[in-house]
Amino acid sequence: MYKTGTPLRVASYNIDMDIENNKLHNTLIYQDGLLMSGSLEALIQHLVPTASYYPDRAYTFAFLLTSRLFVKPHALMRDVCQVCTNQQNLNSSCKRDSLSLGKFGLNMVRLLGEWTETFPFDFRDDRVMKQLKEIIHRLMTADDSLRQSLMQMLNNLLDRLTELEKYELSLKENAASLQRHGNAESSTCIYDVCESPMVLAEQLTHVEFERLWNIGPEEFVQVFAKESCRIEIAAMDAKKTKNLESYAKWFNRLSYLVATEICLSVKKKQRAKVIGYFVDVAQECFNIGNFNSLMAIIAGMNMTSIARLRKTWSKVDTSKFDILVHQMDPTSNFQSYRATLQAARWRSAGAHDDREKIIIPFFSLLLKDICYLNEGCTSKLNNGHINFDKFWQLAKQIGEVIKWKQVECPFERRPAVLRHLLTNPVFSESALSLASFECEQPENSHEKEQYKKLR
Repeated sequence: MYKTGTPLRVASYNIDMDIENNKLHNTLIYQDGLLMSGSLEALIQHLVPTASYYPDRAYTFAFLLTSRLFVKPHALMRDVCQVCTNQQNLNSSCKRDSLSLGKFGLNMVRLLGEWTETFPFDFRDDRVMKQLKEIIHRLMTADDSLRQSLMQMLNNLLDRLTELEKYELSLKENAASLQRHGNAESSTCIYDVCESPMVLAEQLTHVEFERLWNIGPEEFVQVFAKESCRIEIAAMDAKKTKNLESYAKWFNRLSYLVATEICLSVKKKQRAKVIGYFVDVAQECFNIGNFNSLMAIIAGMNMTSIARLRKTWSKVDTSKFDILVHQMDPTSNFQSYRATLQAARWRSAGAHDDREKIIIPFFSLLLKDICYLNEGCTSKLNNGHINFDKFWQLAKQIGEVIKWKQVECPFERRPAVLRHLLTNPVFSESALSLASFECEQPENSHEKEQYKKLR
């Protein structure tokens, strides 16, 4: 039986717990000066500038990148606008001079500028764009001196979104072209379009940069958000990883293009020549720092349909190819490749020439590393705080990709070569197998049975 004083003590305890929970709710936890965790509300408050405070740029990037695991961009923009509107009384229709608004106006323009510049794809959502225009209107109403910088920011954003639409339209046109001209057997050989392995490697680098440039940094995190039950993913959100997926498809296309080009050659001597050509292209990709195309070419030549062409391979000097395969060997979690990538980082860091700054990572492994980091660390701590230590690490990895993709490709564009790479038909897996058997007849019962099914 409870004593009469117990309820009072319990009530007191609950009040104390409420106070503690409220403190925790509004607290940011630091360790050695680095933000480690905090509630979502406290982190949003930390993002919003004042007249005397502006968030560190690294924090702004990390939070805008990873917050979508817990809140959709349109809801985040709504909350940010609400905080600054209440803080500065922007609901008022009265004009205020720049001195009255203080440095807050300039700081808010800066925050919106960083958001629209680094995460422009967020603003393809009409809800986010509507809220952006509303806060722009309120800022200009409060201080007309901000008009020029705000309108310039908005115009830059619209230009980037237009550029993105053109890129996605070109992808659709390339896909339509492939459907119209789907017969790989009648296609032109790459060797007739581009005799120089170096030139082809340079054009592959153009394709890689274009694909990489049009992947928004948020697409890496959106992959996790799709798998999370914390946020309902609407149908309109499905396109948020489209450019990332298009880049993965490009890797597969290049692999099949290499295999198709080899099997298109009827004579053994010519096939060996094409293999040697692609080995030289792969070597040039390695020299440039285009590791994604390098791996795609190796994958194409390691396909069963190509690897089984023993008579053809006997005519090829494979010493250079063997070295390249070793560089991309998956053993010990791609230890050789990671050492090479680190050397490329050092070269890029000290480079004065754009050619030496190029780093195009093996994309599938990059995604695997990012997914491993996400799955290996919890996003929320037991006290309900968001684990920002994890988000710093995600931001560091993805931020490095942003740095790499901002390098301008220094090579001359060759439209005919690019058109061949992007639109020339390739064999399907079954057609490739059939072409391989027609190049060199089946050698064992398993191959003979497979050939019989394909004919």
